Amino acid sequence: MKKILTLAVLVATTPQVSATTILCGHMFEAQSGKMLPMRLIEIEGDRFVKVEKYDSQAKVDLDYRNQYCLPGLMDMHTHLSFEFGPTTYIEKYQLNEADVTLNAVQFAERTLNAGFTTVRDLGDSFNVTVALKKAIKAGKVKGPRIFTSAKSLGTTGGHADPSNGYRDHLFPHPTPEHGVVNGEADAIRAVRQRYQDGADLIKITATGGVLSQAASGDNAQFTEEELAAVISTAKDYGFKVTAHAHGKAGMMRAIKAGVASIEHGTYLDDEVIAAMKKHGTYLVPTLIAGDWVTEKSKIDGFFPPVIAKKAATIGPIIAGSFEKAHKAGVKYALGTDSGVSEHGRNGEEFALMVKAGLSEKKALQAGTVNAAALLGQSQQLGQIKAGFYADLVVVDNNPLENISQMENVAVVIKSGVVEKGGI
Repeated sequence: MKKILTLAVLVATTPQVSATTILCGHMFEAQSGKMLPMRLIEIEGDRFVKVEKYDSQAKVDLDYRNQYCLPGLMDMHTHLSFEFGPTTYIEKYQLNEADVTLNAVQFAERTLNAGFTTVRDLGDSFNVTVALKKAIKAGKVKGPRIFTSAKSLGTTGGHADPSNGYRDHLFPHPTPEHGVVNGEADAIRAVRQRYQDGADLIKITATGGVLSQAASGDNAQFTEEELAAVISTAKDYGFKVTAHAHGKAGMMRAIKAGVASIEHGTYLDDEVIAAMKKHGTYLVPTLIAGDWVTEKSKIDGFFPPVIAKKAATIGPIIAGSFEKAHKAGVKYALGTDSGVSEHGRNGEEFALMVKAGLSEKKALQAGTVNAAALLGQSQQLGQIKAGFYADLVVVDNNPLENISQMENVAVVIKSGVVEKGGI
């Protein structure tokens, strides 16, 4: 009798999931790229359960009849554990893990408030974004849904070597645990370490980069054998691999080895484009990062000299490379490299994509359905559709007519919870 009574009390006090109905005066149907009029959207728990034409007799909880609803936005290249500034190169000597973590919490909330409900994080410090992902999922802090690579992989002296810029003996010899690979055995060990750490994908730095304290921004930095070891091991663990790459040689090696995407793609040419199309490789162009490093390279003393030279050379080229690639039929998805530019400015990438030749419709698809496809999440992210995660943003005016609307998101709903705005 006591057992039955306890069960009855439990049932009586368990909260029941209730549905929320949203009226959208205009709804972006991401798959077709059309803006549909007067749609009624029903959410139950963390999912959309019904999307249909408006019935004037229906009960409405959230009324956006004069506004425009879109799927939650998706950024395929972020760095939530830092934000670049004039003191960045000294901060690695000053900030402890706790400092980096608290900064990341702030950056994650800014990203969510900008309307980005899902991100890929492509390189952090101290595995902060693994813990942040768990904390957000548990409701402890606010932020986007995170798919993280944790610490990215590089080679000794390469773009992701954490010991770059230190004097001798100040940093212990970096190992695969630190993300530094030298040879096939190291490559296998590094991927397995990311699996143990709780990563969702693998990020490699196939070439030099702009902001690392090293001379080259575009030289190839992984051998074909190392790349093969990374990608074959990643497949064993269910990981996709993405490659930071500016230079042609590094891009070609990474594409042929089987990476899912190229980040930046600065010096791509017709041969690289043909390889990307053959292998189905996505380009994530990070246009705001290119603009940002170009702008800062003009400020005397903002960057160390070795970095200022690379920023002034590489930054201005990225947008033109993206235009050439998308016009040739290369797949693409939106990514900002936020953490280079300030977190919360992610929405500016849409206008930069349009400036580089995309239509407004295709730019919006880059940050929704295309991004979901790159993530391997096309069945539950990137659309306002029954069965998908209930991620939705609202803007005041039509972004198909003025794409800069995506920089001023009025309402953010993630997994059925209103995170910003409301009625």
